[in-house]
Amino acid sequence: MNGADKAKKEPVEADSDTDSEDVSSDDSTWIQWFCGLRGNEFFVEVDEDYIQDDFNLTGLRSMVPNYDYALDMILDAETDEALTECQQESIQSAAEMLYGLIHARYILTNRGLSAMVEKHNSMDFGRCPRVYCQGQAILPVGQSDIPRMNTVKLFCPKCEDIYYPKYTRHNHLDGAYFGTTFPHLLLQMYPELVPSKPTLSYTPRIYGFKIHKPSIKSGGGGGGGTSVGGSNNNNNNTTTVTTATPTGPTASVVKAEKEPKADKPTKTVTGSTVAK
Repeated sequence: MNGADKAKKEPVEADSDTDSEDVSSDDSTWIQWFCGLRGNEFFVEVDEDYIQDDFNLTGLRSMVPNYDYALDMILDAETDEALTECQQESIQSAAEMLYGLIHARYILTNRGLSAMVEKHNSMDFGRCPRVYCQGQAILPVGQSDIPRMNTVKLFCPKCEDIYYPKYTRHNHLDGAYFGTTFPHLLLQMYPELVPSKPTLSYTPRIYGFKIHKPSIKSGGGGGGGTSVGGSNNNNNNTTTVTTATPTGPTASVVKAEKEPKADKPTKTVTGSTVAK
């Protein structure tokens, strides 16, 4: 692929949050050009000898359309076949997909891991947005190894959670181009990069008091119910009311005094007193 062909593929629109520059030199290879595009900063350059080994590409032919043309484009192989502009765009798209799938395999090799460690140490992938991770360096990861399922996410080895990329220019990257294995294998191979777990976590409070979860009854149902138990004890004339409040796991017991029965009026009859 010559420089004129490369120019037909317009670079991804730049965000205002970067100062990086596209690699557009005529003497650059397709791989250098592709990795230099804005939005492709997460990629490393795959060695051509790795791509030329058919064993490393096993199974990819059935996944990528125009496989042979795409592979020739990645390796800058010359072709005398005249292609229409539509065909060139189709092959360009296939080449990007093929390179991404090769990249996912390459970064699991020793050379690939080493190249990704350099990017990790340079904070090229960014920092964890969680406050209590204190700016921990993060790593790209896919939620699936099947292409076109999910976009790339960023894994924090400190809190062990994943996040969306900070910049929108990275939201178009396919997660399968980094795979589900990469960050965890890297941390196994480079244990010195494994951080200590966070010791602090955020505690929700209202007016300085911790918020407790609602009480849950053993008999099912929600935690905001009220149970009332009546007592016919004539000695104390009390009723016990038990309420399960949403502000704490314990129930409050309230004793409500019954009003004393009013004395029945009496009627005076000659010679005796009769109660109504």
